[in-house]
Amino acid sequence: MQTVALPLANQSEYQVHSVDHALSGELPVGATQVTRTYLEMTSPAELRSAPLPRPEPRIERIVDCPVSFFRYLYAEVGRAFHWTDRLGWSDATIRRHLATPGVSIWLMSWGGAPAGYFELREHDDRSVEIAYFGLLPDFIGRGWGKHLLTRAVQAAWESGTHRVWLHTCTLDHPAALPNYLKRGFRPIREEVYEVAARSGP
Repeated sequence: MQTVALPLANQSEYQVHSVDHALSGELPVGATQVTRTYLEMTSPAELRSAPLPRPEPRIERIVDCPVSFFRYLYAEVGRAFHWTDRLGWSDATIRRHLATPGVSIWLMSWGGAPAGYFELREHDDRSVEIAYFGLLPDFIGRGWGKHLLTRAVQAAWESGTHRVWLHTCTLDHPAALPNYLKRGFRPIREEVYEVAARSGP
């Protein structure tokens, strides 16, 4: 498997232990071993689009996303999957993030209700990362994740990038990695790390 240098995800929500322990199988008490997989596409032709669902949910870019709505999407989509690194962000931090060139938020909705979202982020090398992606709990299991991912990849390529990439880990929904592979993403790197047991609620 080819190894490339990619920006690492924010791990501030985790206490990360030595990878040597993770590889040896000697986990500290209460720790969980996690595998993070990086995947990429280097051509729009590599996308294997999912069939359009019928009826089709609406997907559109959110212009001037309100801070409160950003918090809602992040918290509710990521609640079951250990998304915590942005929960402590101040309003000012969120506003700065949303104003960053190359960052965009896209909403999937059904009957006027939010159903899922994705965030795109352009990096200094002009690659585009699908930084966050997921469905709200009430809409999981309808087959809409593959449609949302197809639109996320299309939107990323529409920016004129030369590479679209993302990462997932074994804390994510079990359908995440199979969905990425079916849409044409190629694994390029894996890393194994440990997360300490969380204290409190």
